[in-house]
Amino acid sequence: MTDAPKEILTIAEIAALLRCSKAHVKHALDGKLLGLPRMTHLPLGRKRIVRREWLEKWMESNKAS
Repeated sequence: MTDAPKEILTIAEIAALLRCSKAHVKHALDGKLLGLPRMTHLPLGRKRIVRREWLEKWMESNKAS
């Protein structure tokens, strides 16, 4: 068995990792955060999931210097 479930994150899991609200994560997924690009995700009906590597890449590309 692979570690696939650990690699896929839900909106609630992303919010917990980023220490923000689920609504804020949804805004990031929809591209509604000024100055930040849309977060890459995979829509599955009403559910949206993000691979951990996509989240890490998005965070790294938006890191303030």
